[in-house]
Amino acid sequence: MAKAIMVQGTCSNAGKSLLAAALCRIFKQDGYRVAPFKAQNMALNSFITADGFEMGRAQVVQAEAAGVAPDVRMNPILLKPTSDVGSQVIVNGVARGNRTAREYWSDKKGLLPVVREAYEGLAAEYDIIVIEGAGSPAEINLKQDDLVNMGMAKLADAPVLLVGDIDRGGVFASLYGTVKLLDPDEQERIRGLIINKFRGDVEILRPGLSQLEELTGKPVVGVVPYTRLDIDDEDSLSERLDAASAPALLDLVVVRLPRLSNFTDFAALSRIPGVRVRYAEKPAQLEGADLILLPGTKSTIADLRWLRESGMEAQLLKQHAAGTIIFGVCGGYQMMGQTISDPENTEGGGEVRGIGLLDTDTVFHTAKTTTQASGVIGTLTGPLAGLSGVRTTGYEIHMGDTCLRPGAQPFQTLTRGETETPDGCQGENAYGTYQHGVFDDAAVASRLIGLLAARKGVTLDAAALDTAQYKETQYDKLADTVRNALDMDLIYRILEGNA
Repeated sequence: MAKAIMVQGTCSNAGKSLLAAALCRIFKQDGYRVAPFKAQNMALNSFITADGFEMGRAQVVQAEAAGVAPDVRMNPILLKPTSDVGSQVIVNGVARGNRTAREYWSDKKGLLPVVREAYEGLAAEYDIIVIEGAGSPAEINLKQDDLVNMGMAKLADAPVLLVGDIDRGGVFASLYGTVKLLDPDEQERIRGLIINKFRGDVEILRPGLSQLEELTGKPVVGVVPYTRLDIDDEDSLSERLDAASAPALLDLVVVRLPRLSNFTDFAALSRIPGVRVRYAEKPAQLEGADLILLPGTKSTIADLRWLRESGMEAQLLKQHAAGTIIFGVCGGYQMMGQTISDPENTEGGGEVRGIGLLDTDTVFHTAKTTTQASGVIGTLTGPLAGLSGVRTTGYEIHMGDTCLRPGAQPFQTLTRGETETPDGCQGENAYGTYQHGVFDDAAVASRLIGLLAARKGVTLDAAALDTAQYKETQYDKLADTVRNALDMDLIYRILEGNA
């Protein structure tokens, strides 16, 4: 049976996911078979495993860092917010429908066997399980029937490392307060404190670290420096959505939808020197784009209404009429069609008019498509004709089906298992696909950027990076940073139950 160690945080976005990924990589480097685990995740940025199950992106990152294939058991419960008070509930990779927060909490106790079975299955196959908590264990209004923080630590009999984010301020108070709000047996489970995202000279912190250790009775395992790494983000808390990019030769603009999901679809493009990928939520921010990208969304109809009411749709149409290329992925592709109808009330029912850039009609169903798929781009016309025949890889996560109207041409042909099906659509300088990750392959990204550069009359020398190889270098950099910052000898003693 595997040994376990758990990473909890004083708040959301304290850096739990990346620190868990770092530990996965470090343990792998040290020769252990290691797997990540998070009982319940809440995020819009998800992934489809090779066997067609949906799981949170953070555990995919951690699995990659550990050098193992993503397995839905690593994230048995995934909540994908559909509104401020409700989420789609995904259990063992399969959607079970939408629930309000109150409905979910009333049913939560029944999910404990699901969590236990998933964890024990992994623990039987690996040497070490790195468990990630969610939010803070000191959210005392949520402690009853907890299965993701201290409840999970008890289930796995795991020691806990508590992480605080010094970059947002108040880290000593948040670490001390979190410890003291816990029950005595829960406090006992915390075996070390970590200060994350520190900028400056660690020696300045020493007096505070000593006093924190005295007040809590817990050792400070280390201070992790603020480090900029290019690793897939979990959700819209990502810094890259708000980052001010430097001027570049090509300007790619992603529409920042309110329920934006899987924005990692565009990460490969942002890594090409000379290319800027920025996010826009106001009409004026679309001006000057060489390519406008409509991303995926958890609520296509609601976000389409937002486009309409905010003036973004009118600006999209204006830019399209002026010759700007519009490319939609998943929900963005659905919006670009003529109509979207919801006869089974998956998103509130009714029918709405699409943006009208593609000759398609979408009908929502309660059944969800979740599959990995490879493809070959068809014979395209217009400014992206040079993509014709290029092979793609990726995955699908969507509700409903989209049909092409007579005369409309698909974007590509997808292979799902042994079945080939048309996917997406092309129009006049408008294109769309259901395939997430369509730009991840270096050949696709390089060809696309080459076409945009030639169209604009600029020269870019750099090609797209191999995504898998690039990720490996980033995971190694993360592991090196964290290994140098933490007392790994102490962490191994904690893991063995000797500290």
